[in-house]
Amino acid sequence: MPRSRLALVIGLCAWAMVLPLAAAELSQASHKEITQLLERIEASNCSFNRNGSWYDAADARKHLQRKLDYMVARRMLGTAEEFIAGAATASSMSGKAYLIRCGSAEPVASATWLNAQLQRIRTSVSN
Repeated sequence: MPRSRLALVIGLCAWAMVLPLAAAELSQASHKEITQLLERIEASNCSFNRNGSWYDAADARKHLQRKLDYMVARRMLGTAEEFIAGAATASSMSGKAYLIRCGSAEPVASATWLNAQLQRIRTSVSN
């Protein structure tokens, strides 16, 4: 197994130990919200920083999709908030926080950006 893949697996396993013992089941509604978050990342034209390097929005989506797929297959997620906290906030390898930079604005923590997007998604659904 390549070293970076092994580090990802170890990081995600470490995260799994802090989750409740009962396996989480991702509801259809939560899966839809997470899919919408990933779509918003890709459509944003923002840059995504992980481990000190900037990536375009399409690469950010692909990276987070892989982490989502891993966690769903292992029943490690129950909500969109758990996805943000467990997969989209920091690197599983280094622990460094992910950042998002849109245009010339200052970078913000991905958790801040994604939680704001999640609230917009939920607001648009309830209206």
